[in-house]
Amino acid sequence: MNLIETPYLLEEKEKHVSKVVQFDNYQVMNIQLRSGEEIKEHDAKEYVLIVVRKGKILFTVDGVEQLVTTGHILHMNPLEKHALKAMEDADVIVIKIGN
Repeated sequence: MNLIETPYLLEEKEKHVSKVVQFDNYQVMNIQLRSGEEIKEHDAKEYVLIVVRKGKILFTVDGVEQLVTTGHILHMNPLEKHALKAMEDADVIVIKIGN
């Protein structure tokens, strides 16, 4: 077992993106954004799961907007173009699963 701590760092700085753990077929990342901060459109070659631990994030996936909050999991297929904007301070876990 390995307990991984992802401390909330926004008190110290603005936008924060870090890799938490990576294995052969998956990667876990932590993204922390202040309200209004954005990540521009991009894609991933893997399947992606988004888990919002805190806040609200507006995702635009292939031109369709989806508000993602705590209690939701967003699934994206490989190569889907997506962008995100924090509607309030947010802490997000991103899980990339190789195909």
